[in-house]
Amino acid sequence: MQFFSRFVVLIVLVGFSSLLRAGDQPNILFIFTDDHCEQALSAYDDTRIATPNLDRIANDGMKFTRCYVTNGICGPSRAVIQTGKYSHLNGFIRNGNTFDGSQQTFPKLMRGAGYETAVIGKWHLKSTPQGFDYFDVLVGQGPYYNPPMIHGGIEAKGTQRSHTGYTTDIIKDKALAWLKESRDPEKPFMLMFQHKAPHRNWQPGPKYLNWLDDVTIPEPETLFDDYSNRASAAANQTMTIKEHLTPVDLKLVAPTNLDPYQLEVWNKAYHKKNLDYLSRRDSMTEKEVIQWKYQRYVKDYLRCVKSVDDSVGEVLDYLKAEGLEENTLVIYSSDQGWYLGEHGWFDKRWMYEESLTTPLLAKWPGVIEAGTTNDSIVSNLDFAETFLDAAGVDVPADMQGESLVPLFKGETPGDWRSSFYYHYYEFPGAHSVARHFGVTDGSHKLIHYYHLDEWELFDLEADPEELNSVYGTSDYAGKEAELKAELDRLREYYKVPEDPMPQPGEFDRKPKGKKGKKKAA
Repeated sequence: MQFFSRFVVLIVLVGFSSLLRAGDQPNILFIFTDDHCEQALSAYDDTRIATPNLDRIANDGMKFTRCYVTNGICGPSRAVIQTGKYSHLNGFIRNGNTFDGSQQTFPKLMRGAGYETAVIGKWHLKSTPQGFDYFDVLVGQGPYYNPPMIHGGIEAKGTQRSHTGYTTDIIKDKALAWLKESRDPEKPFMLMFQHKAPHRNWQPGPKYLNWLDDVTIPEPETLFDDYSNRASAAANQTMTIKEHLTPVDLKLVAPTNLDPYQLEVWNKAYHKKNLDYLSRRDSMTEKEVIQWKYQRYVKDYLRCVKSVDDSVGEVLDYLKAEGLEENTLVIYSSDQGWYLGEHGWFDKRWMYEESLTTPLLAKWPGVIEAGTTNDSIVSNLDFAETFLDAAGVDVPADMQGESLVPLFKGETPGDWRSSFYYHYYEFPGAHSVARHFGVTDGSHKLIHYYHLDEWELFDLEADPEELNSVYGTSDYAGKEAELKAELDRLREYYKVPEDPMPQPGEFDRKPKGKKGKKKAA
């Protein structure tokens, strides 16, 4: 009897200890946008827009200045975040692939550790979300207005439902409703709050249709880049403001899915402005037309960002009002960077700085010192590991990134990476950006357009705009050899296939995890 009593006491103590540990687990709010660049986030650059709510995350926490993406395009970035693995291992190398949801993902691991998991907003991986107690996601890319969305969870298959309104607001309202009404308050939560905006074709919400009408946005210095002194790939793309923005992109044609009231508001905002442009277009110089297109494009992009910033503010306000702020890790990022006219471009994909680098902000009261900046090389490859580590969940050995938690605490491990590997696959495909891989150490960058057999080498300190490749020059022969050796090392380390040109669908299968974990360089 005495043994039995002691056994019961032991069980109670173990259970109580587990509850204490569960109570210490932070909530995790991951806020994610599509195609949001540092140039349109005032914590990084305040020349175009003020984003006071996103800036709150930086002001109360940490801003990362070198967050590099592994494959700068929507779906692959999301797959990397789910798995903590490069595209060639997680099976999603280009948009159009279907994510293998049966593989190991961080939401599944967190749910197994007692977290309630949810994803709301853009998914863009084709397959049904797995590992989430709740999901409510856009169908495919999703429109800016009146989106169909698929709702479901662990216990329910996905059901498509229609909605009326502006998509950014709808996603925000759904996230708040889940936080307020649906989640289990006895469990820590992990919410992926993911916007479509500011993805192409940049349709502003009703509140901001006329915002910035009386403002001239500064032009980037490289708006009229001639693509000389680089590999031929830079000139042979189809993503220039000069030639490749469509009438729909430029709002010369109204969206086709607006209801009558929305269309009336839309036409009131754009009709007069369009008539003014069209009446002058034939008499404008080529440069003036490009400048007009740039202003129209960048203002609509910024208008979309403004609605995102508002939505983030409402969610942050809720966390504070409900006493959740102190025990919630908030991370903000985007799937890659973006071109706001730099090199005359819109879109992403390249290993050049504007699209390689994505915003990363994090706040975690009591862990991250407010107002700090971190210049270490980090990546979306690290997000899954960071979520797991913050939650006290063991990081699987086959994940390829590193937890950012030590950096949050102001501690940089001695073996933290000093270089980074990038690989873009989607050619042939949208915008005709050549397939390439490369390595950067933050001060120099080597890029190989492998099916063209062309190379570029940039000195980022002497040439931050990446206008002049110094590949093959005698002054940089030592750095070129050093980076080529590092590129070979990283490709071996990350188990990149020897065939440098996998065909679409080649990796659409369940990946084989690697055994053992090594620190990235």
